[in-house]
Amino acid sequence: MLLDVAVSPDDRFVLTADRDEKIRVSWAAAPHNIEAFCLGHAEFVSRIFVVPGHPELLLSSSGDGTLRLWEYRSGRQLHCCDLAGLRAPAEPKDHKGLAASRITFWGQESCVAALCDCVPAVFVFGLDADGRRLVFRQQLTFPRRVWDVAFEDAQGLWVLQDCREAPLELWRPVEGRWQPACDSAAARRLCSRLRGDWAMLEGSAGAEDSFRSLYKATFDNMSSYLRRKEERLRQRLGKKRPRSPTPGPPTPGPPALTC
Repeated sequence: MLLDVAVSPDDRFVLTADRDEKIRVSWAAAPHNIEAFCLGHAEFVSRIFVVPGHPELLLSSSGDGTLRLWEYRSGRQLHCCDLAGLRAPAEPKDHKGLAASRITFWGQESCVAALCDCVPAVFVFGLDADGRRLVFRQQLTFPRRVWDVAFEDAQGLWVLQDCREAPLELWRPVEGRWQPACDSAAARRLCSRLRGDWAMLEGSAGAEDSFRSLYKATFDNMSSYLRRKEERLRQRLGKKRPRSPTPGPPTPGPPALTC
């Protein structure tokens, strides 16, 4: 099952992400020719993203709760970030729910933003292209579910959320920390427009995790088998076998006749 598709900036390669934990890099002119596989994820690959300005780099997210950086033509993994380990101490450390539904990049600040599908948070990283790694910057938290995020070069990070009062927020970096731009006239104008068309968006309110059905299902049938086996043994030992009669003295026969 294909979950995402990307094309290299030079149109030479088609990159596909699937449920079977792998990313395939194929030739666009002859897709049956595979250039490389990017292997390492332990669950389905939810999103792939070729980094603008760095055509050799690929970002990927997965149901295993990791965000990974690849040199996709060789299939080499450059860096791996465990999103569960970046959450606040009071938050659950479960990897489920941390598959990214959107990955976006801001070239002006070399920032990467990853939106997880059912967590009201956006993870912001810095891309160290020379060091071939991701540097965690900040986790942006929201009171409601976030539907989508996107960078705008002259503005910052736009966040669309399930909140009729403030459906759209603009976040900007201030002295190294991302903060909401409450005084943005553009944000106020767009929020007013979205509130007028809220019926168009409210159908998505309360929607469940769209990746939930893609996680591996595990079945522990060995423990139930061993339990049933033990019960059968107990039942077998509990049954009493019929005993054979105890041998007694021989029964005397009829008296012998004498002539």
